[in-house]
Amino acid sequence: MMTTNPHSDRSVIGERQITFGRGNHLLTNTHVWSYDGRCIYYDVRSDVAGSLFDGNRIERVHVESGEVELVYQAKDAACVGVVTASPVEDKVVFIHGPEHPSEDWQYSAWHRRGVLVKPGQPQSITNLDARDIVPPYTPGALRGGTHVHVFSGDGRWVSFTYEDHVLATSTAANAGQNQRNVGVSVPVSAAEVPATHPRNHDGSMFSVLVTQTSDAPPPGSDQITRAYSDAWIGNHGYHRRDGSGQSRALAFIGDVVSDDGRTVPELFMVDIPDDVTVAGDLPLCGTPLTRPAPPQGTVQRRLTFTTERKFPGLGPVRHWPRSSPDGSKIAFLMRDDAGRIQLWLASPTEPDIRQLTDNDFSVESAFTFRSDGLAIACVAGGRVCEVDILDGKTTPLTSPADPATAPRPEAVVYSPNGKQVAYMRPDAAVTATATAPPNQIFIASTQLG
Repeated sequence: MMTTNPHSDRSVIGERQITFGRGNHLLTNTHVWSYDGRCIYYDVRSDVAGSLFDGNRIERVHVESGEVELVYQAKDAACVGVVTASPVEDKVVFIHGPEHPSEDWQYSAWHRRGVLVKPGQPQSITNLDARDIVPPYTPGALRGGTHVHVFSGDGRWVSFTYEDHVLATSTAANAGQNQRNVGVSVPVSAAEVPATHPRNHDGSMFSVLVTQTSDAPPPGSDQITRAYSDAWIGNHGYHRRDGSGQSRALAFIGDVVSDDGRTVPELFMVDIPDDVTVAGDLPLCGTPLTRPAPPQGTVQRRLTFTTERKFPGLGPVRHWPRSSPDGSKIAFLMRDDAGRIQLWLASPTEPDIRQLTDNDFSVESAFTFRSDGLAIACVAGGRVCEVDILDGKTTPLTSPADPATAPRPEAVVYSPNGKQVAYMRPDAAVTATATAPPNQIFIASTQLG
């Protein structure tokens, strides 16, 4: 494969810093640009990697002017973060922690929700997902917390990861485990729940889980203990080999158990029915002893089988699989036999995977597909790069940087027109005096720019 050394002397197309405030700036791993490409959304959590959930604002910066605008201010000691934007209208969704946190209800994976906001329209603020933690539970509502909410290509559905309060706090010996799963919120109806608990709340959409996990997967099976890092397949789904279309599907990482008992992250996908309101064999909303179950017609499939490789499993860089706009390719990260982290491609319809990059340096970040489906943006060899989807050629977009100011690994996100990519770098003005300098947002011009 053709490759380009990212430490070469290639002239850089263009890089520009667009935030300069003293605080930290956190980009989500996808959908950070407004639908028209004029603004970039971020949150203000204090930790440069985003591991501390302590931000109280959602903001956006206007790309041309650098003007910063407040989008949402949390109240009552709540914290917010991980904002993503709709691809079709001026609307965002983000994680919202509990108001008035108490000793028995602090922020956690099962104590958070999604909130929808249209900037400049305070009356538009609504909860995405409903919560009902007192049986009998409400179909269309969940019993815990949602995380990393992402709009589908048409802007109508929202995917998320989920953990369950009921099982996380259960003392019943025969209760199922609280395990991370993937779900969707769908605008077929609002979910109204009874006021039987002070932490119950209504939601503006009907929410269900679409993945299925197991408490004790048999070694060597396709059962998983955890489903996470989800991504929509295609802007409008994908086409099967027979030409028929699947309008809604998600790729995700699932943890299997190998024959020798190791936990191995593999690539999975799930086909989602158009109607998610119909229960399958188990209740959509779960029971006091069981997890919420996927709707009728949901089909979960494993796409990679890496347990026998020299370096089994996806990763180790944290990332989210990403799909090409037409849904024909799903990109993910995995080590080659030399231990270097490369981009690989899978298909929702074909059994084989293909190694895309073959560089002597590793991919170091999460990544996104360009809008034309012909390139992937990532950090590799300490620089923001574009990878050609056909031959794996890796072209740097930024100059070599001192490790103290190198691009961060959490987010490398294309603009809607594919001409720019947004990412984070530590603030060069304070790196000499701070042990963890805050992130600033930068943009680079792509090969389309």
